[in-house]
Amino acid sequence: MNCHYCDREAAFAAESDGLKVGLCEEHFRERLQELAEADGLENLKEKVDVDRAE
Repeated sequence: MNCHYCDREAAFAAESDGLKVGLCEEHFRERLQELAEADGLENLKEKVDVDRAE
């Protein structure tokens, strides 16, 4: 699978409602940074079950 934004090999993939999208590491990090800056990361954590090692 290739990255949704470029032709590089996807390092990560996300699936929602049967639609699967791949992201290379660089674009994954960019999207994650955008989420963090827009408080979207907190909203995402509430929707996704995230276990933290203690």
